Amino acid sequence: MSRESTLPAAAKERRAAYAILRLSLGVNILLHGLVRLPHPQAFARTIASQFAGTPVPEFAALGFSLALPFLESGIGLLLVLGWQTRWALRAGSLVMVALVAGTALRSDWHTLGVQVVYSIFYYLLHRDISDNGYALDVSRRRKAV
Repeated sequence: MSRESTLPAAAKERRAAYAILRLSLGVNILLHGLVRLPHPQAFARTIASQFAGTPVPEFAALGFSLALPFLESGIGLLLVLGWQTRWALRAGSLVMVALVAGTALRSDWHTLGVQVVYSIFYYLLHRDISDNGYALDVSRRRKAV
C-alpha cells in the first residue's frame, strides 16, 4: 500500500492544490525567462535604460538584467519539476525583492503591485511546503529512505 493511499482526503486535496499552484507559478516564471533568453542583451539594455535617473548605476541594472532570464528559467524549471523546491522558492523570493526594490526606485507602481502578488505566491508556497507531495523532491526522499 502506498503512503499516498493512506492519506486523508483533505491532505490529498491540499497536495493537489499545492502542486497546481507550484506548477502555475513555475510555468509562469519559466516562460518569463525562456522568452527573454534568445535576446538577453536587448532585454538587458531595455531594462537598464529604464533606470536612467535613479540611483542604480547602469552597470548594476545591466548586470542584473542579463542574469534575470537565466535566474527565471532555472527557478521556474525547478518549480515545475518540484525539485529543490525549498531552494527555488527562496531564490525566487529574493529575486522578487530585487525586482520590487528596482521597480519602486523607478516609481512604476502598477508593475510593483503585480510583483507583490508574485511575492505573496512565493510566500504561500514556502509556508505550505509540507503539502508539496507531487514533486521530484518527494520521490527522491522516498528512494533515500
